[in-house]
Amino acid sequence: MPAALILIADGTEEMEFTITYDTLVRAGVSCTSAFVSDEKREGASAGYESNPPFAKGSRGIRILPDTYFSPHAATPDKYDLLVIPGGAKGAETISSNSSVQHLVREYLQAGKYVGMICAGSLVALTSGLSKQPVTSHPSVHDQLKDTFIYSEDPVVVSGKLVTSRGPGTTFPFALTLVELLCGKEKRAEVAGPMIFPPGTFA
Repeated sequence: MPAALILIADGTEEMEFTITYDTLVRAGVSCTSAFVSDEKREGASAGYESNPPFAKGSRGIRILPDTYFSPHAATPDKYDLLVIPGGAKGAETISSNSSVQHLVREYLQAGKYVGMICAGSLVALTSGLSKQPVTSHPSVHDQLKDTFIYSEDPVVVSGKLVTSRGPGTTFPFALTLVELLCGKEKRAEVAGPMIFPPGTFA
């Protein structure tokens, strides 16, 4: 069974987190959510690796992560996919975390998938990834356009790096991850019962 680690922080965009998590679970992927602290929050100590607090999403919805983010527990030998959702404040916290930056490079070097959506694509920049096709939310376009080959496609696959644009592209983003991990037949199997309108991306 493939396994995915999905990061979350205060300010993470709720749809990008929950739709991706839910869609991967429907495909049989074992998912773990990990709370990345901005280190200013009370009780946010690097020594805590379980019982994290609620993450307060970008729209104020509280989500209880499975665990604290620990770089030692998040290595690519344990997971097949690392997912970084957006949301301005959450993306800022996650993209500025040096352990996350190192992990992104480690996953790609190990031939594992990394998914970034919305402002989460800033992690491609802060991690020092090579020039390649990416997309993101328009709000961070200017920060990425000179370093990468910028696209406005809903989902961009560049080797093992998968990027997407925002809440409205989360379903095609998540289904693309399902296809890459589990195959086209599984993507169709998962998308069917979701009942997308005819002619949409599924």
